[in-house]
Amino acid sequence: MLSTAILARSAAVTGRNVRVLRTKQGYWLLVASAFVEPLLYFVALGWGVGSLVATVPLGDRSVSYLTFIAPAMLAASAMNGAVAEATTNFFTKAKYARLYEAALNTPLRPVEVAWGELGWATVRGTLYSVAFLVVMTALGVTTPLRALVALPAALLVGVTFGAVGLALATYMKSWQHFDYVTLAQIALLLFSGAYVPVSTYPKVFEVVVACTPLYHGIELLRGVTVGSVGLSTALSVLYLLVLALVAVGVAGRRTAQLLRR
Repeated sequence: MLSTAILARSAAVTGRNVRVLRTKQGYWLLVASAFVEPLLYFVALGWGVGSLVATVPLGDRSVSYLTFIAPAMLAASAMNGAVAEATTNFFTKAKYARLYEAALNTPLRPVEVAWGELGWATVRGTLYSVAFLVVMTALGVTTPLRALVALPAALLVGVTFGAVGLALATYMKSWQHFDYVTLAQIALLLFSGAYVPVSTYPKVFEVVVACTPLYHGIELLRGVTVGSVGLSTALSVLYLLVLALVAVGVAGRRTAQLLRR
């Protein structure tokens, strides 16, 4: 069981990032950037393609295209925010800013650095989720009650991708490696059922898509915000929880190895 001291030290790392966000004006632009991209897709495709597509099947009913892609863009927003913080910013602090070298002269341990950075990645992903849910509610895509229920679900998506991003960042040696992260994010978004129902894919490809984390994030948020909650929703929650736990374990171990060199 985690002790109060460990949680406090991890929270101190998260708190440091919150203070930077509050005091450095330019940092807000960096934070906002990962939210703007999915929002632009949401507006451009939701209203643009939505004017050409009457309805899209969702479970046992049909919904507007705007309603169909909204939860997907919410999941993408949570993913983008968490991954950006857990990869790029962690890599910069560890390799170039040497921020953790001073921090580790305190009682702070490397694994607590990882947990603290994951905490901040989760906070950042949550900020995007709240903003996106407000937009969805304002447009009538979801209801205020559903939006409140969806927030913990979006938080789970952010935690999962933050943990995966942090684990990947510990293996990166140069900035060129981030091109692979960007490519993976684009591929996940394009082939996750975000823009078209997965049932339109070839059967073999359906199975592949169903194994990806963003697919489960979208399925979870789609069920909570505009659809119905059932067995598939529970399976998506289980998938994301297991992946998050595995990634947190890898990230903690790798961070300890990286910062002790």
